[in-house]
Amino acid sequence: MKRLNRVYLIRHGQVVGYENFPVYGHTDVDLTDTGILQMQQVAERLRLVGISAIYSSDLKRSALGARHIASYHDVRLYSLKELREMYFGDWEGMNMQEIRNGFPEELKKRQEDLVNFKGPGEGESVLQFSKRISNCFEGILSEQQGKDIAIVAHGAVNRIILCSALGLDLARMFNIQQDYGCLNIIDYFPDSTLVRLVNG
Repeated sequence: MKRLNRVYLIRHGQVVGYENFPVYGHTDVDLTDTGILQMQQVAERLRLVGISAIYSSDLKRSALGARHIASYHDVRLYSLKELREMYFGDWEGMNMQEIRNGFPEELKKRQEDLVNFKGPGEGESVLQFSKRISNCFEGILSEQQGKDIAIVAHGAVNRIILCSALGLDLARMFNIQQDYGCLNIIDYFPDSTLVRLVNG
């Protein structure tokens, strides 16, 4: 069966402050030296595959990784605001311990209804976020039909795409591990989807 697309789906490298389990969302932060090395390694890994286009979010932690991959491929690079990480409202830039200490009731509500919960201060719900990512991703696949592409995104972005590919409920998105600098490979066919690699 003819493949419509192969997607090389990558999470950006390790970020500054990672050791405190930060909630960055739309907060624009730099990669650590390790994070840069992780992106260089992914770029090297994809050096010989055929890629027709490279997409990333416009946040520098993803955009930098996309540029590393692009250094081996003479293709167009797209930087899209729509591929940003989930927006966490007032939790942006805080670490998990600060959130646990300052927002215990909100965290309890999140645990009870992960999909519909919105962080304080106009945070996105998983449902809203998934619609944003799905609309953007479907547009990319349609635009690049018949081609293989790379997308350098974020942990939750990748999980939304993988949940859809695997037919998983959004409530299970955090059952999928996405390490810094990891690679996922998904093949799309006219009536099926094959996930070849997760968190590689």
